[in-house]
Amino acid sequence: MCVSSKSSAARSGSERCTKAMGRYFLALVPIVVLTAGYVVGFCIFLALRKEIRTLRARLSKKDAADVISALDLKNKLEEVAARLGDAEERAGLLTTTAPPKSGLNFSKRSQAIRLSRRGEPAENIAASLNMPRRQVELLLKVQAIAVNGSPAPTS
Repeated sequence: MCVSSKSSAARSGSERCTKAMGRYFLALVPIVVLTAGYVVGFCIFLALRKEIRTLRARLSKKDAADVISALDLKNKLEEVAARLGDAEERAGLLTTTAPPKSGLNFSKRSQAIRLSRRGEPAENIAASLNMPRRQVELLLKVQAIAVNGSPAPTS
């Protein structure tokens, strides 16, 4: 412990005491700075932990709201799909079906007429064009009426 006295020997002793205390304080400065840094870091850690908890709570509430919204949208979509199915069913009842397409296209018809002009009988024409004989006979009769005005004899 340093005691101050008014003598010159006391002054030199007091200077030595001040220097010794300065050395001790100088040695304590890094420890104090590190301790202050740890305290500040710990406070920041606690604040961030609290913020994370708050954000997680908000996120869970938002997720719950999103799930509810998704379920509502799913229900509405199912309702719209059911209504669309009903509307399609009603529309199907009101519309008439298209008449079936003819099995005789223009190229087969023209080939049948060409073969008939060459003198082929209806049975051969039907076999070569892979068509029913009755259909070929009808085609030849219609063609004869269109050209002559009277039906041609069938063979």
